[in-house]
Amino acid sequence: MAGLRSALPAAPVSEAIADAAIPMATAEFAVDRSTMSAVPRSFPEASQLRKGAERMSRNHRITEWDPEDTAAWEAGNNRIARRNLLWIIACDHIAFGVWTLFPVMALFMPQDVYGFSAADKFLLGATATLVAACLRIPYSLGIATFGGRNWTVFSVLVLIVPTSGTIWLLAHPGLPLWPYLVCAALTGMGGANYAASMTNTNFFYPHRRKGFALGFNAGAGNLGVPMIQLVGLLVIAIAGHRQPYWVCGLYLVLLTVVAVGATHYMDNLEHATYDVSHLRSILREGDTWVLAMLYLGTFGSWIGFSFAFGQVLQINFVGTGQSHAQASLHAAEFAFVGPALGSVARIYGGRLADRIGGSRVTLAVLAAMGIITAFLVAISINDDRTPGLTTAATMVGYICGFMALFALAGLGNGSVYKMIPSVFEARSHRLGMPEADRSRWSQATSGAVIGFVAAFGALGGVGINLALRQSYLSTGTDTLAFWAFLAFYLSAAVVTWARYVRRPTSTAASVSDSQPHSEPARV
Repeated sequence: MAGLRSALPAAPVSEAIADAAIPMATAEFAVDRSTMSAVPRSFPEASQLRKGAERMSRNHRITEWDPEDTAAWEAGNNRIARRNLLWIIACDHIAFGVWTLFPVMALFMPQDVYGFSAADKFLLGATATLVAACLRIPYSLGIATFGGRNWTVFSVLVLIVPTSGTIWLLAHPGLPLWPYLVCAALTGMGGANYAASMTNTNFFYPHRRKGFALGFNAGAGNLGVPMIQLVGLLVIAIAGHRQPYWVCGLYLVLLTVVAVGATHYMDNLEHATYDVSHLRSILREGDTWVLAMLYLGTFGSWIGFSFAFGQVLQINFVGTGQSHAQASLHAAEFAFVGPALGSVARIYGGRLADRIGGSRVTLAVLAAMGIITAFLVAISINDDRTPGLTTAATMVGYICGFMALFALAGLGNGSVYKMIPSVFEARSHRLGMPEADRSRWSQATSGAVIGFVAAFGALGGVGINLALRQSYLSTGTDTLAFWAFLAFYLSAAVVTWARYVRRPTSTAASVSDSQPHSEPARV
């Protein structure tokens, strides 16, 4: 302690201990507490006192954060960022599970008991997806306004309401559709968590690591979708298709656990900004709308198919002559695999985009998705024209085709998200701003675009569920929906090639009239 007093002659012992407890910050270190200053590396006592002081007091606020400062990053900021990333992923993972609650519960809801048709169940999924899309921008604003830790804890705890409500609804079959729609809408709050978590990760990580960090955040969080489907499979296999309460009960416990963890281990970034002025400015950007359209095709496909795949499989298994219970079990056996493939592929999509460029990866993904969808169109047409029960070969074709679409959509999710900070980081260098202002503009604009693109992309899930619903209502098959998906993928591939690959630049206008006109950004 004498060494500490000599190093800080003007500071009381209590202040010295507090100073020694925080991670390194400012120009060289990260300030992890609002009332504390940085700890110079020359203090050997700092490492000895850090753990004790951390236990004594943590207010979970970071007042200064510069992820581009390499020295500070290696000195300890990377550990702070990683801790926040891991806990927000855990929360996002469970929230995604709650968002997918009704597509899983649909396997536990036979029509002769609950009275809901396949079209009604697709509507439940579309409702949850629509609400998530509408709430993603407010959630991104919330995490910047109230702090990553505070908003994450709130957004997790509020999901207890629809999870508990689902238990009550399923225990009272025979109710009309509207209370189920209300509860499904509330589960959409779980999908809104995604945009908030991605915005928070964007603030914490340097540009050179964003592809990996955003991809890992999204991919690991997205694994919440196949995880709840796997839980549903286990419940069906162990307790039968009439015991959905086990699934909801488990997630009530998990919501509580991750909320407590986020309370203790996450931090708020005080200078993280994402406000309505940023949103207004990005809406004037052509790149914003192009990137949103691309994400509509990749993430929209992943979440839309995640919601619909189990139901599509169940319908087709029933078409082979199976009972509802058998079809539910067999659908659950495959339903979780596709979303899991897409979630893992997303991580590698971000890494691949870091290496060869997001636009090239995105173009290849969209072209391949078009080819696979054409394959599904051919299978579906053949099935429509073949009298009798659905054949085993047709089911194998459906399953393989969807698995490929899931994996490709996951790769595209990672590559498109890598394109967002790349586009606006490149453009910021052409605005003629001082370095500090340039960096803040790039971070704020990227964060705003990430929130908007996440919201817009979720609308793709709405479109997929509504397209399948209408296709089944009109023709009794999914062929018309597959034709619509094929047309979109090919159109998106052409736009990607024309705007970012053939001419690897974007042609958006300047961010605001007050800023100098910027050159197109190289992706």
